[in-house]
Parts: sequence; C-alpha cells; structure tokens
Amino acid sequence: MTDTVTRESEAPRPDGPPPRRSYAKLAADESREDFSLRYAPHSFRRWSPTMVASTALGGIAYLADFAIGASIVFTYGFTSGLASILTAAAIIFVTGIPIARACAKYGLDMDLVTRGAGFGYFGSTLTSLIYASFTFIFFALEGSIMAQAMHQAVGLPVQIGYLLTTLIVIPIVFRGMGALAKVQAWTQPVWLIGMVLPFLVLAFEAPDAWGAFTSFGGTEGAGAGFSWIGFGLGTGVALSLIAQIGEQADYLRFMPAKTEQNRRRWNLAVLAAGPGWVIIGAAKQLGGAFLAFVALEAVGKTHALEPIAPQIEALKPWLGSVALPAAALFVIVSQVKINVTNAYSGSLSWSNFFSRVTHRHPGRVWYIFLNLAIALTLMEMNMFAALNKLLGFYSNVGIAWIAAVAADLVINKRLGWSPPYIEFKRAYLYAVNPAGFGAMVVASTVSILAFFGVFGRYPEAFSTFIAAGLALVLCPLIAWGTKGRYYLARPNPVNGPGAVVADVTATHECAVCDTAYELPDIADCPVHAGPVCSLCCSLDAECGDACRKAPAGEPLLLPLPTVRPH
Repeated sequence: MTDTVTRESEAPRPDGPPPRRSYAKLAADESREDFSLRYAPHSFRRWSPTMVASTALGGIAYLADFAIGASIVFTYGFTSGLASILTAAAIIFVTGIPIARACAKYGLDMDLVTRGAGFGYFGSTLTSLIYASFTFIFFALEGSIMAQAMHQAVGLPVQIGYLLTTLIVIPIVFRGMGALAKVQAWTQPVWLIGMVLPFLVLAFEAPDAWGAFTSFGGTEGAGAGFSWIGFGLGTGVALSLIAQIGEQADYLRFMPAKTEQNRRRWNLAVLAAGPGWVIIGAAKQLGGAFLAFVALEAVGKTHALEPIAPQIEALKPWLGSVALPAAALFVIVSQVKINVTNAYSGSLSWSNFFSRVTHRHPGRVWYIFLNLAIALTLMEMNMFAALNKLLGFYSNVGIAWIAAVAADLVINKRLGWSPPYIEFKRAYLYAVNPAGFGAMVVASTVSILAFFGVFGRYPEAFSTFIAAGLALVLCPLIAWGTKGRYYLARPNPVNGPGAVVADVTATHECAVCDTAYELPDIADCPVHAGPVCSLCCSLDAECGDACRKAPAGEPLLLPLPTVRPH
C-alpha cells in the first residue's frame, strides 16, 4: 500500500507544478491516526487536564516494575537495591520535568520534541529506533508476565500465551487515543484493588515481614550492607525505565492549552502524568521486591521473580482457593493496560522512523503489527531470563538520549544557544544537529564500552552515570561551541524574530494535500509556492530541500492565508 495517490487531473508534467497528494484511508483517518507524525492541534485536544493525566497514569499499571525491583534486590541485597531504585527515580523525575512540559505545551510527541531539542531532522531518526526498541522490549517483558499468569491460572502453554497476549491488544490500539482512554478508565478500579490488597493482607498476616526484608542480603551472596558496585549496577537496571517519559508524552501532547483558568490543574496534571509516574514506579519496584521476598521460601527464586506467584502467595491467607484466579485477573488487567500503551507508542515511533527514511506513510496502524511481531519474537526467545543484562545495556543508550534532550530544554534554551521554542518541521531544520545528536552518540558509546568492562570494574558498574554526565555536559558545550547555528536552517516566519502571524489556532490549507491544518503544523514552501503541512513536507522526496537554500538572512515569507479561524 502506498501513502499517496496522484490525481489524474493533476498528473505531474516536466514543466508543471508538483502533483497533489491524497493519503491512504487509514493514514487520513485522524480518529485512528491520532496525528501520529504531526503537531496535535488544539481542535483535537478535547480532553480535560485531569482526563489526560489519568489516562497517562493508567498506562503505568505494568508489573515489570515488580520484576525489576525483585531482580535488583535479589541480586544486590536490600540496602544497595533501595539506594539504586531511589537514585534512578530521582534522575528520571528531574530529567522528565522539562520534557513533559515541552510536550504538553507544544502538542508534540517525544520524537518531534527531540528533533527541535538539539538533534535535527534526521538526527532524531536514531532516537526513534531507540524509543521503538523500548516499546517492544517492554511489551515483550509485560507480555511474558501475562503469559506466566495464564499458565498459572489455566495451564495455557506460555508459547501460546505469548501469542494471545500479543493479539489481544490489537483491536484497542487500532482505534487510537479514544479507545485507550476508555480502557484505562474502565480497568482502573480493578487494578487499584488488586494493587493494594496483597500488601493489606501481609500487613495483618505477616507484620514482621518488612523488618526481615530490610536485612535481606539477596540470593547471590551480595550481603545486607551497602555496596558501591551493587548500587551502580542496580541503578543501571532501574534507569532502563527512563524512556517511559516518551510514552507519557504520547498522552501529554493532547493536554489542552494552558490558561489562567486551568493553570493550576494543568501544571499539576503535567507533573503527575509526566515525571510523576516514577514515584509510583519506584514504590512498585520496592513493593514487588517485598512480595517476592515473602514468597521466596514457598515458591523458589525463579517463580518469586515472576509477579504472579508472589501475588498468589500474598492473597492465600484471605482468599484461599480464590487467590489464584484473583491474582491472575489482576495481572492480566495490569498487563493489558500497559501493553496497549507500548503498542500504541511503538506504532508512533516506527511511523516517525519510516516516514523519514522512505518518504512514505501508509498509516500508524500498520506499524502496530511490526512492533508486535518483534515483541513476540523476543518473548519466544525467553528474554525474561536475561532481564538484568538486557535492561542494563539498554539504559546506557536511553539515558544518553533523554539527558541530552533535557540539557537542551533546561540549559541551552535558557542561555540562548537554542531557539526558545520547539521547531520540529523539516523545512526549518538541519538534517543533523551536533549539539544533541553528537552528545548522545559520544555519551552512549563511551558508556557502552564501560558497560562491557573496557575501563575497569567501577566504570562498568557506573556506566549509566557516565552516559548521563557526558550527555548533560556535551550538549550545552557543543551548542555553545557552534553558537547554536545548527538548530535552524532558516528562520521560521511565525516563531522567529519579527513573527508575522499570532493566531496559532487559525487553520491554513496545505498546497499539497488541500487539507487545512493549524498554523504550527504549516511551513512555507517555495517549491509548492505556498504553505505545506509538516507531513507533506516530510514525505516530499523531490524538492531537494530548496527551502533551506534561500540566501542567508533572507527567510522565505510566503503568504499564509487563513482558511478557517477558530
């Protein structure tokens, strides 16, 4: 399937204008497409701040936190594990604040923010792959947990369970944000009861268990005391969740405009649904480790690391024979809530990647199947068994990316080395910006070498700290050294100095697809002699980037006629 159809009446001629574009049916249906490669217009942001926040937080119901927390504490002991989990949470929270606010303010997903925050148009292509890998790695992890629950509950072979957990999310993700919001709202009461009940039971039935847990030395001989090596390695595993801010951003881009009337609710919603997810996440990691510790003697180490078994053991004193189906229901609901988000976000990141590489866009929904096929393959390969190593490696790349973006938003923009707004349109960006992209490549390369022990034992343990530190320093340093020249290939007549149009909610008709879009999604194009939407601009393979070749100091100021003001 192709993304474009050339109309017969406007067939391209050697001496004529470029052909018009019409999008494939699925790509043109924004009720499913959810502006996957675009700015989210104000007309589509119809949800309240509270609704957006609750939907975004519904997606963090996953139980991978339980498995990750248990794995860290079992390997490195309680003291080092606790320090690792809290340190990683602090880093994720701090770096997530500016990213969440930028995505909510500008109506952009993580990929589009990355473009304008120091990476450039093609520079952010690599980060789309990093983000896509996050979604399918964690889909596979969450799917494995769901398959384990199905196996425990009804004896379903885990290989068949992997397939079922993959297929079950497709109808929901296919329908987009509206369906996801409903699923998160409907399942929230069941999830809340299932989350709280095991800890309530243990508070009454095993009140001394927490005291014993705090002196737990792990199952690998780490000991109950603090270890710098264990702390560094454990933090690296926990930091693999840093890219979760991208999934939160996929919801936050639908936040309504901030006004004087909703300012307080808007700020609170963005903080809670953006970086705030990690507060719940850290609590879940510690809670999961505690449940696994309590169940360790009864089920053994292997099953204790699988969230379903500790849930059953915790519920048995009160629910008896009902503990198994109750625990299985909780696990399945939790995993559906997160895996619809993983599949949805993965489809967005793959869309962004392939639109730039192939100049085609058949529609977001087709990439759901690519993302799920990779995730299913990982599940069948039993990636759950290599949890710590896989997540520890991934976190080196993920944190270099997120730290570089955060550095640009917090440091470069405030010091004037980066434009004060987020420019995401191809027409105004260099292909690669060395500030963010260069910082990420250098930081992740050095940290990966450290992760594999090239520089010795302590750098190996603290490789993720190396990645974060280098990215935070190099991004501003490169931006300062290049005087910010690689952020904008040419001035934007709307957002740049001397901006000529103020009403960003006014719509303007694209000269290529003849569809009206709000002003932030429009660029002025000399090839088409008029305004073009950001997606038509991205998909144009014949223009030769003519707009970037205007003489220095002479920005193109083509007329942008208002068609349908709001």
